[in-house]
Amino acid sequence: MDVSSTRISQHINAPRAAVYRALIDPHAVQAWKVPTGMTSEVYAFDAREGGAFRISLTYDDTDSAGKTSEHTDTYHGRFVSLVPDEQVIETSEFDTDDPAMRGEMTITITLTDADGGGTTLVAVHDGLPPGVAPADNELGWRMSLSKLAALVEAG
Repeated sequence: MDVSSTRISQHINAPRAAVYRALIDPHAVQAWKVPTGMTSEVYAFDAREGGAFRISLTYDDTDSAGKTSEHTDTYHGRFVSLVPDEQVIETSEFDTDDPAMRGEMTITITLTDADGGGTTLVAVHDGLPPGVAPADNELGWRMSLSKLAALVEAG
């Protein structure tokens, strides 16, 4: 089975420390790390290296099929590396019976100072299962990162 990757960058008008805090705070993650048209529920979130998380994303539109259940995508994973104000690396995997949606994915989020102020965030999502279209993954990440920017820019 082929796996693929997506790479997205986002300028955020906030310091790296504020962006980093939103990456490792379960309440912030529940608010931003969810594409438009879905709601999020964080069941477990231990933001330390080796710490685990489990999150569900549920479609608002009941015509949309989920990877885990009828309208929900649930995934679990762990934090591989946390470098304060610089980088978060995590692995995750969908809870699914569908072989096309299985496999461990790695998400690397890197924060750098942006020219002119603020933060440049680069998110690389490696190991997408073959059942996840890279264009759909990229769109979901763009929606989520826009929410992240709005959240931290609001202070």
